[in-house]
Amino acid sequence: MIFKGYELRIILRIALLFLTLLAVAFIIVLHLYEYLLIGLPLVGLVVADLLRYQKKAHTEVKQFAESVHYRDFSRHFDVGRAPTELKPLRIGFNEINTTFKEISRERETQYHYLQKILELVDTGILSYEEETGRIGWMNESFKKIFGIPYLKTIDSLQKRDESLYNEITKLKPGDSKVVSIQRNKQLVKILLTLSVIRSDDKLYRLLAFQNISEALDETESKAWQKLLNVMTHEIMNSVAPISSLADTLKNRLKAYSAETSGSADLDDLELGIDTIKRRSEGLLKFTESYRNLNKITRLNLKKILVRDLFENLNNLMQPTLAQKNIELNVVLRDMQLAIEVDLNLIEQVLINLLVNAIEAVKDCPEPAITLSAELSSHSKPILKIADNGVGMPLDLIEKIFIPFFSTRKSGSGIGLSLCKQIMMLHKGNIQVQSVESEGSVFILSF
Repeated sequence: MIFKGYELRIILRIALLFLTLLAVAFIIVLHLYEYLLIGLPLVGLVVADLLRYQKKAHTEVKQFAESVHYRDFSRHFDVGRAPTELKPLRIGFNEINTTFKEISRERETQYHYLQKILELVDTGILSYEEETGRIGWMNESFKKIFGIPYLKTIDSLQKRDESLYNEITKLKPGDSKVVSIQRNKQLVKILLTLSVIRSDDKLYRLLAFQNISEALDETESKAWQKLLNVMTHEIMNSVAPISSLADTLKNRLKAYSAETSGSADLDDLELGIDTIKRRSEGLLKFTESYRNLNKITRLNLKKILVRDLFENLNNLMQPTLAQKNIELNVVLRDMQLAIEVDLNLIEQVLINLLVNAIEAVKDCPEPAITLSAELSSHSKPILKIADNGVGMPLDLIEKIFIPFFSTRKSGSGIGLSLCKQIMMLHKGNIQVQSVESEGSVFILSF
């Protein structure tokens, strides 16, 4: 089609060469040597024309090959000024270049489209060459999760977070693993997934980092609720009859003691029964308190100003703070900042956190607690309760929201668990940042 004219001209030149050679052969056979003066130059001219034609075509093909090699598909071969025999060739090259440009444009569009999609997802993505460790690409989510603006090689990650680097290097293609990292003094759980791809005879490792802290928190909360339902039901069913029976025995023992004027043995028996009753009632109250974790199922949502919420808390806690000589700082830049919450439940959360903060700063020379509110980068309200107390080690941060766990001897371990459930009911979250001997910050995100 495109090269049809070119092929035809080649065939004509070959045919002309064949005819001239045939004529020279006839001249030699017939011994008409005088005609060789015409025949041989004619053969030379036909051969020279064929070579010249091939050389032109070779030059055109060479220039086209160079443009393909350097991916210069913007080059245009001038058809109007081309020799007649080369016009079909140049037309063909221009059409191929146009096709390549369209394919290149489509691929570039698809690449930018895919890149935009990967930039928008919350999952961090990192790729690097397996042999050299050179980073191929990482998206914005990865940079935000780890606070790393740039990485040249995967080995550079070892200096920033050695434990994470070790987990990555140990991971096999197709495997997934949950790892814990500390970001901005917060503990974050990351689902790490690895796959391998081959491109241009090079092997690349593709890593995905998904923040699953909130999903795990919700799953753990539901699991604890089911466990607490079973435990409170079984404990109360078992302990209630013991308490009732101890009360009955105590009353009968008192009556018998009055009739027989009493004795030391009866007194000891009465004391034992009284102890059984008291401990049974204590266990019942303890179990009943954990029922509160599962009683909250519906919210009475109202839009309230944060300043009113802080003012109520300040009035409520001021006597305790003044008595312990603790300074409470309230920071609120936007006086019109509002949140839609169940006021009673959120007040309960803040009171629990303030009580914990008071306990944390009690031995500090200059105890201080800061209550603040602001909008996050996603324009979501955030409340913070910060203290300059004793702080917490990393291994303790992982446990403080677990029901039954408490660092205080007199603590029941219900406070922070209840706070977490209330925040999850509000479709929010509670997180903690803490450094030993420096203090802690509890963050409520709505």
